[in-house]
Amino acid sequence: MPHIKLAEGLPGIVGPMVFSPETAAPMNDLANVLLRGPNTLTPGEREMIATYVSSENDCFFCQTVHGCVAAYHFNDEALVKKVKLDFEEAPTTEKLKSLLAIAGKVQKGGKHVTSEHIARARKAGATDKEIHDTVLIAAAFCMFNRYVDGLDTWAPRDPGEYEGRGQRIAEQGYNVRPENFPQKTHA
Repeated sequence: MPHIKLAEGLPGIVGPMVFSPETAAPMNDLANVLLRGPNTLTPGEREMIATYVSSENDCFFCQTVHGCVAAYHFNDEALVKKVKLDFEEAPTTEKLKSLLAIAGKVQKGGKHVTSEHIARARKAGATDKEIHDTVLIAAAFCMFNRYVDGLDTWAPRDPGEYEGRGQRIAEQGYNVRPENFPQKTHA
């Protein structure tokens, strides 16, 4: 049960965003820029970074939603599972592995990223912009994950309930807007 009174039936981050539309809009805008905006990293790669960080933070809602979006982009649900389990052994590019290593260090704390992590990413072909965006995605998802779990929001436990949402987000973006959901209720 959420720590504050949220509209019923709105899972994960949706409930708090409907509760606080003032913060929902900039958070959605940030997610759209980071995960869907112009970039040399594909939307799938960026979603995979978000999924991995959310998995490391044990945020069920976020890792499941973003995992579905990543699976949609890669057309490979098994890849998402392998990355969450052990990205170093997953069948993906060395560049993505090096960026996931950086994201994992950011998840633990920004000062855990070392010059060796950056050198590995550069050797694998990552640009400064890609390294920057990886750090920012990881930091933002630590915030999003803590927002969801810090309010003890509700989330469906059946991963199948997220597949349609993942496809919709992949195709339409992040657009949780209060007018699309029931009226908010405050404690």
